[in-house]
Amino acid sequence: MMGEPVVVMLVEDNADHAELVIRTLEDHRIANKIQHFRDGQAALDYLFRRKEYEAPESSPRPHMILLDLRLPRVDGLEVLRVIKEEEALKNIPVIILTTSEAEKDVAQAYGSHVNSYLVKPVGFEEFSKLMNDLGFYWLGWNTHPRV
Repeated sequence: MMGEPVVVMLVEDNADHAELVIRTLEDHRIANKIQHFRDGQAALDYLFRRKEYEAPESSPRPHMILLDLRLPRVDGLEVLRVIKEEEALKNIPVIILTTSEAEKDVAQAYGSHVNSYLVKPVGFEEFSKLMNDLGFYWLGWNTHPRV
């Protein structure tokens, strides 16, 4: 990632949660570009460069995907499954960021090869710290293959 802009894909339908994630990532200077999608279908269109995302220069591969579970059109677990089955996408770290602590959701996410599963903290300070630590871990400290 040396020298290239850091792109984070956020797939979140709740406007308040999305704003909090975006603001926290920007405040901590974790990402140079945040691509926000409100539904799973739009996220898949971007990743597979369909429709308005056809040109690679307008749809750079994300370095990390933050994915909610409960999404319109295509739910988060299906988005995760499709990403991890696609050779060109499967090495992108996918982090579930959700309010669900249900064991079934956690098991299904790890069964579909999620890289991490995080439950959104309620308080702003805790959420901000989580996003800061998450950004530094996945985009700073962690070593992974080029996407």
